[in-house]
Amino acid sequence: MSPDGTAPVTTKPLLTVNNLVKQFPIRGGVLSRVIDRVHAVDGVSFHIDKGETLGLVGESGCGKSTTGRCILRLIEPTSGEVWFEGKDVAAMGKSELRAVARDMQIIFQDPFASLNPRMTVGAIIGEALVIHGLAANRRALEERVIELLERVGLQPDHMRRFPHEFSGGQRQRIAIARALMLDPKIIVADEAVSALDVSIKAQVCNLLLDLQQTLNLAYLFISHDMAVVERVSHRVAVMYLGEIVEIGPRAAVFDNPQHPYTRKLMAAVPVPDPARRRLRRNVAAEEIRSPFRPVGYEPTPRAYREVSAGHFVRID
Repeated sequence: MSPDGTAPVTTKPLLTVNNLVKQFPIRGGVLSRVIDRVHAVDGVSFHIDKGETLGLVGESGCGKSTTGRCILRLIEPTSGEVWFEGKDVAAMGKSELRAVARDMQIIFQDPFASLNPRMTVGAIIGEALVIHGLAANRRALEERVIELLERVGLQPDHMRRFPHEFSGGQRQRIAIARALMLDPKIIVADEAVSALDVSIKAQVCNLLLDLQQTLNLAYLFISHDMAVVERVSHRVAVMYLGEIVEIGPRAAVFDNPQHPYTRKLMAAVPVPDPARRRLRRNVAAEEIRSPFRPVGYEPTPRAYREVSAGHFVRID
């Protein structure tokens, strides 16, 4: 990230998501027919440039994690397009997807659950290199593992230990090292710091920023924590009930939030600056609508208004 927090300027996006949809069927009755559908992701579109961080923020259940998993094809999307470097990821077969997976990695929320407790740290980090057949020999593999351990702030001798021997922050550093093994171009950080203590959270965020600057990484940073999103993002997309309701440069969204839901999220964040506490006022309480939709439901066409350069808000 540059000193002023602006994203690097590129001519072509690294990742483009067009009208991404993911629905989960709800079955009921004697014949177990589909009676409803959960519209987890409902027509989401955005792009991410090389070396840029897009913060995808919203409360639990809004569909942000499902969006990240659909992009990586960990979950099959119902419809939509995901373009990575000019290739449609959503339309790829297994062999093509395996090749592009080297450039698209993920860091999960729970570092302990995402690490195999029966494998050593060295085996966990080096597994991807072995699976893709890129390890020339055992010595080269160990050297690469040690390089990544040191890059994320751990010691070389940690490679022979097991995940349960580390703290939560250290385990997340191991997960980051694993994601870096194949030299990816974009990483989906799915609530990557939400399970950590405040001080450790800040350290891991700084590590992610340093890695981005050094390796020119792009991040889709998924979080419910507006303060963390403000710290690490170049642009911010606010998600509500499977839809993006506001998207724009970080400063534009945080200094001039337009959608009522964005204002509610920001009103929930402790703010020491008195000038920004006014956002807490006149925020009406509203019951969260259900994501369940009847069979055959068609969403109304969405329209967005451009508030300022690159800052868009959905017109309700």
